[in-house]
Amino acid sequence: MPTISKDLVNHLTIPEEDAGQRLDNFLIKILKGVPKSHIQRIIRAGEVRLNKKRCKPTDRISTGDLLRIPPIRIAEKIKPVASHNAPAREFDIVYEDDALLVVNKPSGIAVHGGSGVSFGVIEQLRRARPEARYLELVHRLDKDTSGLLMIAKKRSALVKLHEAIRNDHPKKIYLALGIGKLVQDKTHVKLPLFKYTGAQGEKMVRVSEEGQSAHTIFRVLQRYNGDILHQIGLSNLTYVEATLKTGRTHQIRVHMQSQNCPIAGDERYGDYQANKRLQKIGLKRMFLHAAELHLNHPLTNEPLKLIAPLPPELEQCLLIFSNEKKA
Repeated sequence: MPTISKDLVNHLTIPEEDAGQRLDNFLIKILKGVPKSHIQRIIRAGEVRLNKKRCKPTDRISTGDLLRIPPIRIAEKIKPVASHNAPAREFDIVYEDDALLVVNKPSGIAVHGGSGVSFGVIEQLRRARPEARYLELVHRLDKDTSGLLMIAKKRSALVKLHEAIRNDHPKKIYLALGIGKLVQDKTHVKLPLFKYTGAQGEKMVRVSEEGQSAHTIFRVLQRYNGDILHQIGLSNLTYVEATLKTGRTHQIRVHMQSQNCPIAGDERYGDYQANKRLQKIGLKRMFLHAAELHLNHPLTNEPLKLIAPLPPELEQCLLIFSNEKKA
């Protein structure tokens, strides 16, 4: 990513990995902290020049284009870039080549900085790989969800993967433990999801006809209802495989809640008292794990099946119930 001085005129030559983007989106990315409204204002005022000509925010940049960026003078204070404060960190690599990196993200780490989080996986990876010319998130995982996370190493790969996601590919399979009982061995949940802001400013989702269509397929892997559960005041747990047919925010979490089987350890949509009881047997996090990705490689079209095994702390939780009587 180019180094930009906000106090001086900058002259850039667009590299191949940034070609094809809208001009305003490219400037938003490299001018960290500058409001989008200000960027569009300086473009329309003619202060930004593309190949020595006036340009529009919607213009697409190409490899080798010459871009003039003026000094950025804004009244509001620009916040420091979160990645400057991020510690360098590599994550367990499931797959990597010149175009694509897939890591096994631990629970408790955001995928990127923002909303009260100073840094996430992407900022730490960029610090750990200063030579990398391009690293961008392909999709997101909730902070408390573990598992497979895709990062594009080329813009061409990012564009292809986003196109695939819009066409319901790749196939994403999660593992989850629900508090309650799903009666059917296989359940299709097709309930629209609506995003809103909670009382504390947090991102929330609920089932609502005002929302976007959402479809999750749940397949029961195991049901538990033995003595250990009864000792901590619970009656049923259901271990499921969840396959996403759409990719809405908090989709699996809210769809499981809608079936009266919220995810164990989910602090936002779960059962507070049940979560406290499960902590007594060692479940200290949300039991949701992105376990499998089935996709075609974005550049070679080679079929890939990527797997991240269940983390030890979740495996240990299941072992506690493994000798329990099945429902």
